Amino acid sequence: MNIKYRYSTMHLLLVDDHQIVREGLKRLLAPANSEWVVSEVSNGHEALDCMRQQRVDLAIVDLSMPGMSGLDLIRRIKSDHPATAVLVLSMHAEEQYAMRAFKLGANGYVTKDSAATELVTAVNKVAAGGTYVSASLAERVVQQLNGSSQKEQHQELSNRELEVLQRIVAGHRLTEIAEELHLSVKTVSTHKARIQEKLELTSMAALIRYGIEHHISESLASEQLRTGDDEPQPVM
Repeated sequence: MNIKYRYSTMHLLLVDDHQIVREGLKRLLAPANSEWVVSEVSNGHEALDCMRQQRVDLAIVDLSMPGMSGLDLIRRIKSDHPATAVLVLSMHAEEQYAMRAFKLGANGYVTKDSAATELVTAVNKVAAGGTYVSASLAERVVQQLNGSSQKEQHQELSNRELEVLQRIVAGHRLTEIAEELHLSVKTVSTHKARIQEKLELTSMAALIRYGIEHHISESLASEQLRTGDDEPQPVM
């Protein structure tokens, strides 16, 4: 669906659990258009609450957030607020994440390492009713769409299973994953068992090795944002 805004003022909503990232995004967006009104929230539930209270023309959504994942949030936005465009801004530079986001209705996908040069262009493109994908991802996304690239086993995982696998590979314990995703430890253990079954892997070591080989892990940049400088940086 093409989304073209009737209003002279466009309302943007930043959804990211790291304040330093939101501050950096606001610094990138501020000089671009004085008529953009930018709000911010730290998770998916706050985003939906905000959208119930005010018009949001474009939501800029991170995929990796505690509680409701970015993919779940995209699905909810497109179901409850179909006139709102969604631009994903993610640390994940693998086409599998972009493909999942687009299948749920996202209008654009920008990787955080290219945000400094591509974010404003992406916002303008999506706001005009178009779609946008980072240049570094575009070719691989097309290959996935036309079936010219080999399908990996982990593409059979559900969005939640992929999210659990991502955290396992990053070295998180099951109790930590349960807390981060607001799930029970038993549920996370069930997801882990299903992941191993689908990937035909019999041990945790094999699971982690598979994840490393296929680049399924949280970015080091994300860990640095959790524990690094408090000074906002304009480039993620």
